[in-house]
Amino acid sequence: MEYTEDNYLMISGIQHFKFCRRQWALIHIEQQWAENVHTAIGEIMHQRVHDPELREKRKGLIVARALPVSSREMGVSGECDVVEFRLSEDGIRLHGHRGLYSIYPVEYKKGKPKLTEEDRLQLAAQAMCLEEMFSASVPVGAVFYGETRRREQVEITEELRQEVRNCFREMHGYFERAYTPKVKYSKACNACSLKELCLPKLGKSLSVKAYITGMLGEEEV
Repeated sequence: MEYTEDNYLMISGIQHFKFCRRQWALIHIEQQWAENVHTAIGEIMHQRVHDPELREKRKGLIVARALPVSSREMGVSGECDVVEFRLSEDGIRLHGHRGLYSIYPVEYKKGKPKLTEEDRLQLAAQAMCLEEMFSASVPVGAVFYGETRRREQVEITEELRQEVRNCFREMHGYFERAYTPKVKYSKACNACSLKELCLPKLGKSLSVKAYITGMLGEEEV
């Protein structure tokens, strides 16, 4: 199945989706957003990286920033923070450049490496888009973390690729139905910029009346 551009989702949404399906739906379906210190720092960091006019060319290396990518097969589009084209004997040809080049995407994140796989999934999605666009193989990439100032190399395994496909398939299903999943409260909700919009503690076990009464009680203390 191939999607039309009108139905494309944002590649970056896979990170929101993997972290919390409800968060993704609030942002990408209901168009709700709120800033906190984490999102603000991340935005500043990406502004520094995302300069499509800034291109570096050194011996054996071409660096492209804010490179637009998309995939008809997955129905997604977005930008890669950085893509390095490295001179390689088994690479691809680039218009206007001599030699063959391999493709190495680099995603920038403000924090430190995570135990969960949201960042790796976003990088893998970018790699899969690049493969489709350039008819090439992208077996590896990296995530650069602002807190450690280091790159973490990521192998784009078949397991990661299948998880990317599964996530986007589910995301398209939710988007077509305009469906926002119900809240599933966890400790991670405390760091979410949308917690005041999502109201994660307002679950099945608590009525709206009880929730409002509890909040008013806390304010009076």
